Formats: sequence, C-alpha cells, structure tokens
Amino acid sequence: MAHLLAPHSHETADKVDSALESSARGMRALWVSLVVLGVTALAQAVVVVLSGSVALLGDTVHNTADALTALPLGIAFVLGRRAATRRFTYGYGRAEDLAGLVIVLTIAASAAFAGWTAVDRLLDPRPVQHVPAVAVAALVGFAGNEWVARYRIRVGRSIGSAALVADGLHARTDGFTSLAVLLGAGGSALGWHLADPVVGLAITAAIALVLRDAAREVFRRVMDAVDPALVDRAERALTEVPGVRGVGELRLRWIGHRLRAEVAVVVDGDATVREAHRIAVDAEHALLHAVPRLTAALVHADPEPAPGESDPHLPLAHHVAA
Repeated sequence: MAHLLAPHSHETADKVDSALESSARGMRALWVSLVVLGVTALAQAVVVVLSGSVALLGDTVHNTADALTALPLGIAFVLGRRAATRRFTYGYGRAEDLAGLVIVLTIAASAAFAGWTAVDRLLDPRPVQHVPAVAVAALVGFAGNEWVARYRIRVGRSIGSAALVADGLHARTDGFTSLAVLLGAGGSALGWHLADPVVGLAITAAIALVLRDAAREVFRRVMDAVDPALVDRAERALTEVPGVRGVGELRLRWIGHRLRAEVAVVVDGDATVREAHRIAVDAEHALLHAVPRLTAALVHADPEPAPGESDPHLPLAHHVAA
C-alpha cells in the first residue's frame, strides 16, 4: 500500500541521491560537533590560563583532540561522495572505515595520555587553584561532550556509520574526563590532594572500556561483518518473492555507511531468460525494501536442479535436504 500511495523507483540515480543525503547528514553532524567542542575547549582554555590547573589542561587537550577527529571523518565523507571509477569500482566508501581506525587510535592515545597524567599527578601531588572556576569549566566540558556524543551516535546509527558512532563514543570518554576533573577539584577543595589522580586513574579504566567497544565496532566493519538479523531479514524477503524456489548464497557487506548485497536465487528450470530476469528484478526490489540502508543488490538467478543434481550455488544444508 505504501508503494502504491507514494510510488518511488529503484533507479540508480535515486539510490545515489539517498546515499548523498546520508553523507550530507554525516557532514552536518561533524560540523556542528566541531563548533560545539571548539567553543567548549576555548572556554576551558581561558580557565586553564587563569587557574593553572594541570588536570583541566589535560581535559582541554582531550576536547581539542576530539574536535580534530572530525577532520579525518569529514575527509572520508567527502571521498565517499565521489563516483566509482574503473580502479575503485565500489567507490570510496571504505575511506570511512579507515577514518574509524584513526578515531580508535585517537581514543587509545587519549586513554594513554589520561593514564600518564594521572600517574604523574599521583607521584607529584599539586594543589588546585581557583577550584570554583575549574569546577564550572569541568561541567561545561562534560555538558558539551555529552551533547556531542549523543548527537554523533544518533546520526551515526541512523545513517549506518560505524566511524561516526566511534567518534561519538570518543566524545563520551572526554565527558568522563571532565567529570574526573570536577571530582578531583572537589577532593582538592576538601584538602585531599590525591583525589584528582585517583579519580583520573578510574576514568582511564572507563576510557579503556569505551575503547574496547569502539575498536570492536570498527574491526567488525573492516572485516565485512553484518548483523545476522539483517541476513535473516533478507532471506525472509527473498522467499516471499513469487517465482523464487530457494535462496542460495547471500552476502551482505558495508561500504562506508551503505550496504551492498550479492545473492543467488533458485527459479524454475523451465523458466525463460525473460522470466528469470523478472524474478531477479522482483527479488532486488524486495531486498531494497526489506533491508535498511541497502543501496545496491546483485541478484543471480539459477535454474532449479533436476532430480539427482546439486546446485553449486546452494549451501550444503540445501544439498543434504535435497
């Protein structure tokens, strides 16, 4: 009914327009995040100059680094808009996955820097000056990072960008670092000079946990991993297509924040070439409707094997069942 009331096509131009719209949303998220984090870091830098707080200085460096991670991801989104060539026949979407690796390395560097700063402060405790100003700056840092984290993660999941989600998780780690500055300042105000480094070590552990999640997400994307539920969803959609007798090899892969599918379907062995082509086109349309963010599907139609024969495109389980 939705297709009849709001007709739409599956032409290549329409798929490209949808992909460009996703890239535009990603770029907008990056620019907004860059502005918010830039203002946050600038406000904190002013307090650093006035207070001389080393902990706040570290938090400011974290926020600045987080803002700068938008650069490789922005470059990746721009590259992803370029058309495929005879050398890069799948386009440049993989640049986004490479940007995700850069972001993961940045999170790792932030964790190492936070841990080193905490250990240095633990070995050489120093009193924090202008505690109220430092506390306010820490709250500003946390609020700015958490807002950016939620925004990046929401947009990243919406357009299917693992790199943008990882960048959002990175912003969240810097928000935790800001809270560490706040708690450390509170402990210093109460006369416990070791509060700042102890809390800093705890936050370093939290950053390491976030790093693990972000690295796992990016690693899976680089290795062409997809959610098994998407594969099940695609198989169900294909089995409901009239003329499809079975589903053979079905492969899904991410290229940036876009999905591509390759599948072999079994059709009647007596079907004509035109009939098999029509079934393949219907199967492609079914996949594009059923699988979110799928922009292209290559469907191969195999004739149903005669009794006693086996189809090389069918999984082993199908052969045994036959």
